[in-house]
Amino acid sequence: MTAVPLQWIEEGDGPLVVLLHGFPEFSYAWRHQMPALARAGFRVVAPDLRGYGHSPKPKGVDAYRLTEIVDDLRALIDKLGDAPFVLVGHDWGAFAAWFFAMTYPELVRKLVILNVPHPAPLSREVRRSTRQKLKLLYQLFFRLPLVPELLTRVAGKFAMRWLGRFTRDEIATYARSWRGNRMFDYYRAVPRARHQLRRMIRPMAIPTLLIWSEHEPVFLRETTENFHEWVPNLRVAIVKDAGHFVQEDAPEEVTRLILEFAS
Repeated sequence: MTAVPLQWIEEGDGPLVVLLHGFPEFSYAWRHQMPALARAGFRVVAPDLRGYGHSPKPKGVDAYRLTEIVDDLRALIDKLGDAPFVLVGHDWGAFAAWFFAMTYPELVRKLVILNVPHPAPLSREVRRSTRQKLKLLYQLFFRLPLVPELLTRVAGKFAMRWLGRFTRDEIATYARSWRGNRMFDYYRAVPRARHQLRRMIRPMAIPTLLIWSEHEPVFLRETTENFHEWVPNLRVAIVKDAGHFVQEDAPEEVTRLILEFAS
């Protein structure tokens, strides 16, 4: 397939930092980090991933394979013309960031991952931990046709209020962005790309910061441990009293960690 032209928001001037959002958000997810990074002398770009926000929303589940998301990011970096750069990702944006960095290590100066494990330790824990398997069962529901979209219309706002520290206005902003988006197709595409993604996993020497919240609900803490052979230049920072949406639950701490690492 062909990369789609991502839409993005931008602040500042200087070395490039790219911020990749996850489910069920869009570039608005980085509203707390972008001004501070810009003031610190960075050019900060936050795209809407395909299927989200103002970016194109191609039809068909195959369009949302993670390999397609990586291709979109490569096309965006070619357009921005400023590499190597600092890459930051959360949730699906973090999975895309891991695979982009493994595929194009020469383009990434530093990598920051929020609350998503490297695929190697994640696969290890899925194989040996029933608890980790159970925590991922929600993805089977998200792969059903139509049902997740219908439930989101009814209960999406309540789920956001339960999972994160969002104001009513913030939740309303996200809810408006869900109309017509293709966010569940990311989950539906996982089985179709699994073998291809396994072939893309390789060691990388890029300096990497893994920001992990104390109350991450989906991935076990064990997925942040014992994978030195894959990412030897790794630092793990634990953020207390925060959940999965760590950059929004603890915005000042996450901003500080990113600034400290990226500088």
